[in-house]
Amino acid sequence: MKKLILLSVSMLMLNTGLVQAQEQLLDKVVVIVNNDVITESQIDELTNKVLRNATDSGQELPPEEELQEQVMDRLILESLQLQLADRLGIKISDSQLENTIDNIIAGEKKTREQFLDDLEKQNVSYNQFREDIRTEIVLGEVGRSQVQRRVNVSEQEIDALMKLIEEQDKGTVRYHVGHILLRLGSDETNTQQLAESLVQQLKDGENFNQLAMTHSQGPKALEGGDWGWMTIEEMPTLFAGVVRNQHQGSVLGPIRTDSGLHILMVLDAEGLQKVETLEVNARHILIKPSIILSDNKAQSLLAEFRQQLILGEVTFEELARQYSEDPGSAVRGGELGWSDPSVFVPAFRDTASRLEVGELSQPFRSTFGWHLLEVLDKRTTDTTNKASQNRAYQMIFNRKFNEETQAWQEELREEAYVEILDGEA
Repeated sequence: MKKLILLSVSMLMLNTGLVQAQEQLLDKVVVIVNNDVITESQIDELTNKVLRNATDSGQELPPEEELQEQVMDRLILESLQLQLADRLGIKISDSQLENTIDNIIAGEKKTREQFLDDLEKQNVSYNQFREDIRTEIVLGEVGRSQVQRRVNVSEQEIDALMKLIEEQDKGTVRYHVGHILLRLGSDETNTQQLAESLVQQLKDGENFNQLAMTHSQGPKALEGGDWGWMTIEEMPTLFAGVVRNQHQGSVLGPIRTDSGLHILMVLDAEGLQKVETLEVNARHILIKPSIILSDNKAQSLLAEFRQQLILGEVTFEELARQYSEDPGSAVRGGELGWSDPSVFVPAFRDTASRLEVGELSQPFRSTFGWHLLEVLDKRTTDTTNKASQNRAYQMIFNRKFNEETQAWQEELREEAYVEILDGEA
């Protein structure tokens, strides 16, 4: 009897060990990033997402090993930024997240049901999509919080760019730019030969996105090296120095910098004769959550205000003067005056752009607090000259912000402890 009990216990321990081993195999730790880990399932999830996007866009993918390396690099960088966000206390509330998703759905001109059906067709659960958006918002917030303070734009830079804009006779040229970066390792000769081979292949008509996804080690590698449309003033300094006056199909490089060898291609170019901006005249009521007033109560308070306004029990001006915590607009009954929506924080910008004239928003959350917004009027204006100073500042800021973002991300990686298990540290 005792032998049978011992045998049963031994079998139970064996089975338990097998179950534990199976659980470990289901989600193996692949990379240690400071106090965080990246698991095999995370790598598989992002890889599948890249595969879906490539299939939808008709792009071919690089060899599996190279794709895995790019995916791993992306996850390491995301982990470092999310760890920093956690230390800084950056959190995205569920209400703020839902407002962002509502704006995404509205931007695609779909109902929520249609949007959910599209996710299902892509084999993406709503919860997964929701958390992906939460992560994107957090990454954006932590990036802005760390990089903005590193960017300085002088009056001299603004004046110089304004003169350049004036010389262009109210017109601008935009370039659709592709970028491939080959980092220099111990074998620089082979890297140089590869760069020259890629340049020749591109001149011979090879697909740029495919070559970029296969070979590039730059920040846009997973997007096929596509940097989108930019004016000269918005480009990184490296791009601007060689792209100016180039035509569609021009292949530039290889260009050597401390980062490595760069290859640029002008995928398309177009001239813009006139710049028009949609402006909105809006008014809002801002309620800030506090120790006394919870996030939910702030939202509920604005919902009550909205109902009172619909029923005609009170005017917007009265509520704004009495309750709004935006002192600049409260004294004017909540009115903000004519503004380009892009000057506002994302949640406010998206809501102001989406609302029709005379429409009253639902309460929505921004980084400042909870808002109730009404659009009084909209207009399209020629901002080629009127907004030249603001545009000049934004162009310079965007260029420097992109450059500083890349530098900051590289510093994060250099200062971190990263160990790739069963591989090189």
